[in-house]
Amino acid sequence: MPASRREFLGAATFGVGTVALAHLLQADRAEGAPVKPDLEKRKFDLRSKTPHFAPKAKAMISLFMQGGPSHIDLFDPKPELNRLDGTKFQGDIKHDNAAQASSKILGCPWKFDKHGQCGADVSELLPHFAGIVDDVTIIRSMQTGVNNHGQSINALNNGLTVSGRPALGSWMSYGLGSESQNLPAFVVLTDPDGLPVMGVENWSNGWLPSLFQGTVIRPREPRILNLDPPEYLRGAPQEAYLSYLSQLNKAHLARHPGEHDLDARIASYELAARMQSAAKEAVDISGETEATQKMYGIDEPATKDYGTRCLIARRLVERGVRFVQLYTRYQFWDHHGAIRTALPNACKKVDKPSAALVTDLKARGLLDSTLVHWGGEMGRLPVIQNDAGPDSVGRDHNTYGFTMWLAGGGVKAGCTFGKTDEMGHKAAENIVTHNDYHATLFHLFGLDPAKVTFVRNLQEASLLEKQTNRVVTEILR
Repeated sequence: MPASRREFLGAATFGVGTVALAHLLQADRAEGAPVKPDLEKRKFDLRSKTPHFAPKAKAMISLFMQGGPSHIDLFDPKPELNRLDGTKFQGDIKHDNAAQASSKILGCPWKFDKHGQCGADVSELLPHFAGIVDDVTIIRSMQTGVNNHGQSINALNNGLTVSGRPALGSWMSYGLGSESQNLPAFVVLTDPDGLPVMGVENWSNGWLPSLFQGTVIRPREPRILNLDPPEYLRGAPQEAYLSYLSQLNKAHLARHPGEHDLDARIASYELAARMQSAAKEAVDISGETEATQKMYGIDEPATKDYGTRCLIARRLVERGVRFVQLYTRYQFWDHHGAIRTALPNACKKVDKPSAALVTDLKARGLLDSTLVHWGGEMGRLPVIQNDAGPDSVGRDHNTYGFTMWLAGGGVKAGCTFGKTDEMGHKAAENIVTHNDYHATLFHLFGLDPAKVTFVRNLQEASLLEKQTNRVVTEILR
């Protein structure tokens, strides 16, 4: 019986589509080695894994200053800015907020002095950081090149400007696991005043199994919700319940082999049970000495919250957590206006606790193996935004040249690396892109990025993908 027009077109379309799909998959595979099928079911867990080569770092604490701290007011002095203050900026400049844009140069309102044996230039707004400069590497030539918060956060956090990919902490826990089987490998400490831009995407596992998602520890008590069982389940009843649940889960998994999400969820439940005592102890700072708590600023209203979170971060890595990330609230450093009051307030909140963290890790012999990062997703422009009087002016976004610092974990101490141009606008020497940053982190942790991959859509996906990158050896010990 002859085929109808509808049947003919449907069959033809399916045939052409199939051939096209096969061609595209073949072309994709031709770009690299073919993806080989697993010969046995893959097992995902958080057991500590052996690096590909000897690591310098075993844990990382990332102090993420969401919004974009002004590098030219904190770490990167530009005398030319002050000399030309109020005059017209000569050259092209990209504004994010055109409505409030200005071409008028804004000099730095704060003084810089040299500190430490290394002679690092530090703003008067960061007196405590000035005391640890001999332990850190200051990178003045960071660059992502995407002038919006979300895309630049993605670049620094997941390797590309797009959303939906695994966060850096997820990749670290996937590649290395945890040294503690009673605590998560990747922990996030959020701000009591709200989440950063991109919200929970910042610690998403993306398309990695859910076991590698960041575990949030709340900024207020109870710091971990639902950690304690109801009164009637405590003790033997809960043990019997969990044992029975484990049997059901394993039987269900046996009927559905290869279900990575199911496997990861079961592992997450088991970890949650083990966390009931370990997590409580880890986040309880009451046993810390008065001197330690004072060093972190927990006795002062301005620094109490951030100091508490920094101290918890130290306690977590001390107990085997691989990656800890602290966030400031939504746009806390995004000083489009009133920078003369907003920037000092932001520095007051984090300066003392951040410096205390480095000092404390060093005193406990943990700094050599713990990498500390401080920085945001961008810096600020050298021109005025919101030119409505001295108390109103601010600075717009700048992702073409900004500063962050690293301490411990195999990086040099007392080092300043890279330069921006004389106006602090663009990275001009020894540029470090977000991909270079990630490649350097992996190197410090003894990981070969080409081997930390996950098969997705018949392709091997990784943090660095096929991006151009280099290990910044100049800042390594």
